[in-house]
Amino acid sequence: MLLSKLFIPILKNNPSEAKIKSHQLMLRAGMIKQASAGIYSWLPLGFKVMKKIEEIVRQEQNKIGAQEILMPTIQSSEIWKESGRYEDYGEEMLRIKDRQNREMLYGPTNEEQVTEIFRSSLKSYKSLPQLLYHIQWKFRDEIRPRFGIMRGREFYMKDAYSFDVSDEDAFYSYNKFFLSYLRTFKRLSLTAIPMAADTGPIGGNLSHEFIILADTGESKIFTDKRIFDLNSNDTKLEKNSLQQMRKKYEQYYSVTDEKFNKEEFEKVVSEENRLITKGIEVGHIFYFGDKYSKAMDASVDLPGGKKDFVKMGSYGIGVSRLVGAIIEAKYDDKNEIMKWPLSVAPYDIALIPMINKNDSSALDKAININKELVKNNIDSLIDDTEENFSSKIKKMNLIGAPYQIIIGKKSDGNLLEFKEIGKEIENLTLAKIIEIIKKQKNLN
Repeated sequence: MLLSKLFIPILKNNPSEAKIKSHQLMLRAGMIKQASAGIYSWLPLGFKVMKKIEEIVRQEQNKIGAQEILMPTIQSSEIWKESGRYEDYGEEMLRIKDRQNREMLYGPTNEEQVTEIFRSSLKSYKSLPQLLYHIQWKFRDEIRPRFGIMRGREFYMKDAYSFDVSDEDAFYSYNKFFLSYLRTFKRLSLTAIPMAADTGPIGGNLSHEFIILADTGESKIFTDKRIFDLNSNDTKLEKNSLQQMRKKYEQYYSVTDEKFNKEEFEKVVSEENRLITKGIEVGHIFYFGDKYSKAMDASVDLPGGKKDFVKMGSYGIGVSRLVGAIIEAKYDDKNEIMKWPLSVAPYDIALIPMINKNDSSALDKAININKELVKNNIDSLIDDTEENFSSKIKKMNLIGAPYQIIIGKKSDGNLLEFKEIGKEIENLTLAKIIEIIKKQKNLN
């Protein structure tokens, strides 16, 4: 892709309304444009990152046997009245009426909608378990939207829902999603810690938030540092393996401020292992049993002719929020460098030829290099503008392709000036550069 052809309205300075680095970078790098308070248009660069995150989320959901569906953004108020949440949810819910004067709403979440789909479709315990998910836009009318896409009103989210015949089976489903989330965030190069959390308006009595550490986070967290040494690499999708994995994380005190108990924290965590900081919620899972199935009469036939309400859980990941969360975790504010994880980078590598009006050889070389990169499924962005070297580097550091090739006077022969963004330049052959990038892509 030629930079001159890319729709990317880059800003030289941070907009005054942007207070945190993810909001600043996304506006400066032309990733988003505000449409109204808390609502944004996603421009090519930002949209490309978000769609890559979405695909990783989708792959990890599929791996645990979840099936993808797509539910509407506009829902009937009737199913929300059945569950009892229509009046209780509060002013964050955008309520509307259609031309027939029917009460509708722009979905802030989908527990009611998916329960209605289930109850009208499946009647036997033999059909269980069922794990369903969708990736869709949501709307919550925040009283004070802020921090760009991190606290907006409209957002893109993965919601999953589990349906089981018993609590024991439901915990098995819950643990599958617990593992899926750990794997998802690892592929995004994020260390997300599962923390016991309040269930909020979703309801239920079991919940974990997945939090990444960030000074700009809105969640205050209290944890045992030793939880950061854990990994789930050896966990299998078997009931006992998953249960042991979750116990391994839950052995260490780790909670958000809603669940914090100072006396308990100081009793179970030694002073040298205590960590009190802030973080960003990037995922939230809930188990709420028959809260919705009972209210909405979603039951299945059991052996012997009995009926019982299905046991349910819900599992959310903020796909659009993750774009901002990755920036908060990875952006080098001091040097104004963004290095995207290769798994979600808008481009794998930036080609930076030194161009002048009378000599197109550097650009020609960049175009020829790109042909070889394309053959190897490596996506590049070529800066074909006539700006000076310093401006080009600053721009590409802002865009954040993990690797760069600089094509100038020192690029004669077979060796190219190659660098991982933020590190020192190496002189390597194109074949070696391709090998390095392909190896890293395979790791992701």
